Amino acid sequence: MSTVQDITSENAFTTQISSLPPTTTIIISFHTPWAAPCAQMSLILKTLASSYPPQSPPTISFLSLDAEALPEISESYDVTAVPFLVIQRDGKVLEKVSGSDAAKVRAAVERHAGKGGNTGKVGLPPALEVTRREDADGNAEQATSAEKKGEQGGGGGGLSKYAPGPNDPKTAPEMSSTEGQKEELETRLKDLVKAAPVMLFMKGTPSAPQCGFSRTIVGMLREQGVRYGFFNILADEEVRSGMKTFSDWPTFPQLYAGGEFVGGLDIVKEELENNPDFFADYVAAPKGKGGMAAPEEQKQSATASA
Repeated sequence: MSTVQDITSENAFTTQISSLPPTTTIIISFHTPWAAPCAQMSLILKTLASSYPPQSPPTISFLSLDAEALPEISESYDVTAVPFLVIQRDGKVLEKVSGSDAAKVRAAVERHAGKGGNTGKVGLPPALEVTRREDADGNAEQATSAEKKGEQGGGGGGLSKYAPGPNDPKTAPEMSSTEGQKEELETRLKDLVKAAPVMLFMKGTPSAPQCGFSRTIVGMLREQGVRYGFFNILADEEVRSGMKTFSDWPTFPQLYAGGEFVGGLDIVKEELENNPDFFADYVAAPKGKGGMAAPEEQKQSATASA
């Protein structure tokens, strides 16, 4: 049976990928040791891998990577949360799956690699099948036949059963324009990035980061003695989605200084390596004592001071 191979370095990842033929379907699982759902994903993958007999050359390969230990690889695949699954072949990403839903993971793998040799014994939930719901008279088959023939009436099937009744409204509800909502969101984001001289958009809060990248950047700001505001993007999906477009940056954390976008974790690291005094204008505390409360609109939410 196939197994899941742990990858511990960028060199090992590159070597493993290049050693596989272009026809091999590669399943890449990103995890972290502190995220509980990753343990479930690990079990799912091991069980799923066991259903595929080893072949030469291999038709499928399962790889497991620590997203925090190998940040450059994680960034290259736009990993923003764990567990995170990438399916690729011949250097092209075929599909990505976020989360540890066994049915979704198995469906995605089988969609691109086919079914394993003993999928009925691997202990995963069975794949869901879409079935036609029968009408009140049990005329599912009649409705199907009518649709195949392009008929619109007769029996209990066809489109006639969906005709509006006498009590239905005469017209469909008016669609509200989203243009005003977009403008309102953009105005809100412009205000947010200037809510403090240094603003960090992160997953979680400084006292309880919800991803390793956010935890790392919080530590860097604290070490530099920077006073900063933060926004927990997990508490507001509108801001989370909007900031990706507003900053033209697909991942988090995102850091702003003086209302201008600095970048993500890697960019901030580079700035400090090139210029140790990069945050000199924003230092308002002794080294190792940086931090600040959240912006005004989040003070009532589940956030905490750094």
